[in-house]
Amino acid sequence: MRYIQFTQPFGRAYAPIARFGGRFGDAGLENEIDRLVGTFAGATQFPVDLYQDKDNTYVRAELPGANRDSINVEIVDGSLSIKASRQQKSAEGEETVTVSRLVNVPDLVQADKVSATYENGVLTVTLPRQEESKPRKINVSVN
Repeated sequence: MRYIQFTQPFGRAYAPIARFGGRFGDAGLENEIDRLVGTFAGATQFPVDLYQDKDNTYVRAELPGANRDSINVEIVDGSLSIKASRQQKSAEGEETVTVSRLVNVPDLVQADKVSATYENGVLTVTLPRQEESKPRKINVSVN
């Protein structure tokens, strides 16, 4: 399995810099806390992992608190659209928070065979690759 990309919409634009030109050791921890707090505090985007193996491309999205029925997954013009809503308590009572994310997917995907599973707050979308885009072993002959 090959890891392609991790996109994180939350976090600071600039990492803190130490006096000697290096990063602080806890800068990654600060970004992770910002990401988690943003996910739970009603942000409009959420973290997404994109990875692939020889047969499929996978999109993994964290959607804590979302009901399976409130998740909408579509492929539109080479992009995967993920939308979800959840109930959140506020000072005035409960409100509905909607989050969405648009992820570019490879062109060579079999759109009619895309599947999605939602378990423990994590949505995993499986995008099967077309046969002509799968890697093939080529034998080399010696003359």
